[in-house]
Amino acid sequence: MTKKVAVILSGCGVYDGAEIHESVITLLRLDQRGAQVQCFAPDIAQMHVINHLTGEEMPESRNVLVESARIARGEVKDIREAKAEDFDALIVPGGFGAAKNLSNFAVEGTNCSV
Repeated sequence: MTKKVAVILSGCGVYDGAEIHESVITLLRLDQRGAQVQCFAPDIAQMHVINHLTGEEMPESRNVLVESARIARGEVKDIREAKAEDFDALIVPGGFGAAKNLSNFAVEGTNCSV
């Protein structure tokens, strides 16, 4: 039986989104194992944008869903469309975006909300 897996992305890039290596390797391995995968991401502005060359914050805005589409090759849906009962598993690749865009852990620490 084919397993259905939801992958939640948090943008694109280790410092302000989903870690690209973890995301791609996860998607590759799921494909190799025959899983039916659907990527999701929130349709919101990123907490901030980081220049991955210098590590400095940039004065611009980016959308988490649009940035996640870079990793998912356009095959990503708004997280509001996700229904837990439709999936056998959930994977959230790493990257600081999980702490900045999927929650407020980067700011609130253990008092965060998701």
